[in-house]
Order: sequence, then structure tokens, then C-alpha cells
Amino acid sequence: MRSIEKDGLGFALKPALFLPTGDEEKGLGNGKASYGLMFITTKEIEPWAFHLNLGYTHNEYKLAADKEANRKNIWHASLATQAEVLKDLTAVVNIGVEGNSDKTSNTHPAFVLGGLIYSVTENFDIDAGVKAGLNKPETDLTFLAGLVVRF
Repeated sequence: MRSIEKDGLGFALKPALFLPTGDEEKGLGNGKASYGLMFITTKEIEPWAFHLNLGYTHNEYKLAADKEANRKNIWHASLATQAEVLKDLTAVVNIGVEGNSDKTSNTHPAFVLGGLIYSVTENFDIDAGVKAGLNKPETDLTFLAGLVVRF
């Protein structure tokens, strides 16, 4: 939800609710509902947009082993930029770090992400990207795809 926007500067809050839909016994989810909040600051300087993302996630765990192994409170910080490279095609780059959920590690996962967003219509986007880990705790390589519907 966007709260303030003036002269190319915007501030937004993005709440999140994570519902237990996976099988925690197989490592697919926490088994309990969790929540988070992301604060986003955007500055637009045509043709660029720059974003600062600061977030917090609180995780609850159903399994005792997960409670013992994982931190409940995770922070996130990232910087991103985007620019339209062709009509309806936007390139994005994001670099960030977040708190490590593993209680045995104090090294925070760091990443870089690059991708493209194609705006099919004013209210519908398709995107694809690649996320690469910058240190050992982060996954080495992830391929991403998504859809955005605005209403």
C-alpha cells in the first residue's frame, strides 16, 4: 500500500502474511502462520527508478527441531534500480542482504538479482530473472518467474 508520493519520491508499506500450506515434515514451510512488513522508498529520475527496501519477518515454527535451529526474527535490506530499455520492457537489478535464519551462523545471506519485466497491459506484467548468491549462506543460483496483476 502506497502512503506518500510527491515529486518522484514515494514511500510504501508492504505487509505480508505467510500461511502454513506446505508439509513442514518435508521441509516445505514452517507449519505455522508468520508475518512480515517491508518499508519501501522509491525515487524516480526518468528513465530510472531507485528503491530502498527495509523489512522484517517474524517466523513461527510448528516442529521443535525447527524452533531450536532457526531464528524467529529476520531483517532484510536491499537496493534496487530499474529502467525501461524498450517500450513495455524494463530491466531490474537488486542487491541485498538479510538476517540468517540459521542460529548456528552469524554470516548473513547476500545476493544480487537481475531480470526483465514485460508489461503486457497497464495492469498485467510478466517477469523473469536470475538470483545469485554472493556468499556461502545464500543459494548459489535461482531462476525466478512471476506475474503481477494490478487492480
